[in-house]
Amino acid sequence: MAVAAVGIVINAATAMLFARGRKGDINVRGAYLHMMADAAVSAGVVAAGALILWSGARWIDPVTSLIIAAVILWGTWGLLAESMSMTLAGTPKGIDPQAVADALEGLPGVADTHHIHIWPLSTTETAMTVHLMVEDGVDRDDILRLASDYVHERFGIAHSTIQVERAAQSGADCETC
Repeated sequence: MAVAAVGIVINAATAMLFARGRKGDINVRGAYLHMMADAAVSAGVVAAGALILWSGARWIDPVTSLIIAAVILWGTWGLLAESMSMTLAGTPKGIDPQAVADALEGLPGVADTHHIHIWPLSTTETAMTVHLMVEDGVDRDDILRLASDYVHERFGIAHSTIQVERAAQSGADCETC
């Protein structure tokens, strides 16, 4: 029980080192949850040990283990789901592709967007591909810079691949649509 009590302090203190960054990075959140789980296991050992010493009921040990396992599973389920989404190149949590498309369509000279795809490159970087349909007379280099900078500033999308097409090509005449 004494060793487990020291484990509570050490693991909880280590978890607090990761607490600040746990919301922005799945790796940091995983480390934080791991250390908190270790602290919880140590707390379970102390509590179960005290109850067993007091009552003599040895069944408390496996019940405590099952409770701790359930708490760890419940606490890490979101991490598992986010990891799977990232592995399958799903749109990162907090980014709505329709909101990105709407924002791009609001740029001067952009008539429409299509083929938008947003996915994580890592736990902290996001990529996007999109086709922009622009009106005649729009400078393609200017709209590329503007759109790339805009999605980076507004949505945190740092890596954009943007294809610019003239709006007159839309519909059946558009070869890339």
